[in-house]
Formats: sequence, C-alpha cells, structure tokens
Amino acid sequence: MAATMRVVAKIGTSSITDGQGHIDLAAIDKLTREIADLRARGHDVLLVSSGAVAAGLAALGFDRRPSDVLTLQAVSAVGQTRLMRVYNDDLARFELVGAQVLVDPHDFVDRSQYLHARNTLHRLLELGCVPVINENDAIASDELRYGDNDRIAALVAHSVSADVLVLLTDLDGLYTDDPRTSVEASLVSHVAADDPLLSIRTKASGSGRGSGGMTSKLAAARIASWSGVRTVIARAGRDGVLAAAVDGADVGTTFAGHDRRLGARKLWIAFAAEVKGTVVVDDGARTALTRRGTSLLPAGVREVTGRFDEGDTVDVCGPDGEVFARGMVFASSTAVRAAAGRQTSDLPAGMPDEVIHRDDLVVF
Repeated sequence: MAATMRVVAKIGTSSITDGQGHIDLAAIDKLTREIADLRARGHDVLLVSSGAVAAGLAALGFDRRPSDVLTLQAVSAVGQTRLMRVYNDDLARFELVGAQVLVDPHDFVDRSQYLHARNTLHRLLELGCVPVINENDAIASDELRYGDNDRIAALVAHSVSADVLVLLTDLDGLYTDDPRTSVEASLVSHVAADDPLLSIRTKASGSGRGSGGMTSKLAAARIASWSGVRTVIARAGRDGVLAAAVDGADVGTTFAGHDRRLGARKLWIAFAAEVKGTVVVDDGARTALTRRGTSLLPAGVREVTGRFDEGDTVDVCGPDGEVFARGMVFASSTAVRAAAGRQTSDLPAGMPDEVIHRDDLVVF
C-alpha cells in the first residue's frame, strides 16, 4: 500500500447542489464514499465544503438568492446546521465522525489564532474525525464571505502540512478558454512549480451557483504550491476522483508544489489578502528589496496609487510598472504619499520609518 497522506478536499456549492440550488444528496453521498475510501486506506482527510447558503434557501423557502448581506448571513446560519446534518449522517454510515470547523480570515493572519486553529485541526485528526470546514459566514463583519472557500482550503492545507489539495469543481480542470463556448479550449494537465500560475488566463467560471470560479482556484493553487503542497483541480462528478488525485493519476490539472515555502502570514499577504493599492519604488529600492531583503523605506517610494489604510496589503512595483512584491503597509496612502522620497531624518511627524517591514513583504 502507498504511504499514508494528508488530504484536503474542497467542494463548491455548484458541485453539491442541483439546478434549483438545493442540496444534492446523491452528490454528497458520492463525496463521503470517496472520503471513506481514502480513510480506509489510512489517509487523513479534511473537507472544506461550501453549500450553507443553498441549504438555508431550501429550508426557508426562498425561490431566489437574496442580495442583501444581512439576509445572506441569516440564511447561511440556517443552512450550516442542515448541511452538517447531511454530512454527519453520511459519514456515520462508514463509522466516521464529522466535526464542524468554522473559520474566518483572522484564523490565518493572526499568529495566535492561526496556531489555535492548527492545533484544533491536528487534534481532530488524531481523534479520527473528518473535519468539515467552512467560512464562518453568519458573523462575517464586512461581507458574507472572505471571498471563496478555495483559498480557505489552500490556507488549511498549509496549516496542517497537507500532501495534496484537491479542488473539486464542475469542470474537468483548468482550460485555456471556456470549453463550453470555444472549440479551441484545451485542458492544462500539468503546471510546474516555477510556472507563473496566475498568468494562465481562463474565462471559464463554472455554473455560476458558487462564489469561487476558476480564478479563485488558480489563486488557491498558487497558495498551496508556495506551501509545497501538490494541488489538483478536477471534476467532482468523476468516479473515484479523490483517490485518483491522491494517487497522482492523470486527472484534471495538477500543480506541483514549490521548493520555496512561505509562512502562513506571508502566504496571506501574497495571495489571500485583498490588494488595496500600489506603491511604485525606484530602482535602488527594488534592488534593496529583491537582493538584500530589506524593508521598504519612504526614501525609495516614487508614487502611490489607490487608497489604503495602515495594515492593508499593497502591490510594490518598479518604475517599469512590473509588480515584483506585495506587502502590508505601516501607514495610510495619504501618509506614504506625503513621505515619498524623503530621508528618515526628514519624515513628517508620526510617519513610521518603514513603509513595509521586511517581515510583512513577499518578493515574487
């Protein structure tokens, strides 16, 4: 038997709902059977599952998805318990115990929260449980979702040191174009670790019932790759898809894990946080950041675009406009703009010495 592995599988709303948006019991039955098969082979499995909103819509009798955030949050609260009931009942048939884990962005960017969440997941695996993870939609402060569960799954894969991340979707993998509208679309079967993963462009976004789409899966693949985790994007409805992905069979699109591995905080900054603006630096600053690993000082800043506050994430580019780094700023766009080009001794009152500290900077 092959060596045991730790597997994170993510399934989206479109893959576990029918055309009316209701939970597809047969789809969940297939998924839990494949999880049980992996567990029988000795593998650890964590499941990241969307679908709470869909389950809530059915329970409350909505004929369409509401547009206001407050109602969506309420619907997700109703649906989450119902979704877990389906998973728990199905897993129990295989003598497996499901465990609900609800997370939010702070569980990945805040060090103490990150460690707590990681330890909880590890303990659940030690107890033989199947963690079923979702965004804590019901109490999201600014919007229903952080963005999508694809990136959540990638960050979970990093957290638990997974061997493989499987992103299950309603397409066979990553295509060069939308295969439903273009006869020239071709499946990308393999992406090497040193390929610019997000430079691959695709118009395909699936059924439209979920919140992710192929763009978010590409972002998730890059997060996982820079965690050293092999990632597979494949069709959820394919027979034996989880086992095939774990075994390295030719299924869907496979992204190789990268030799360079970023920590959780830098992964968040680089690939998961929303970018609020751009800081343009001179050639000297670019050299210092890329070759010497220094912090970005106001003296090296030439221009600021966008509006951002202290703690936001921004792109960093050179005079040629090419983005070469991303970081979390220590000051607002207004303050950075006012301090641009100034030496440390000449900074305005209250302006930090560093625009971006090297610990909060990722050079691509």
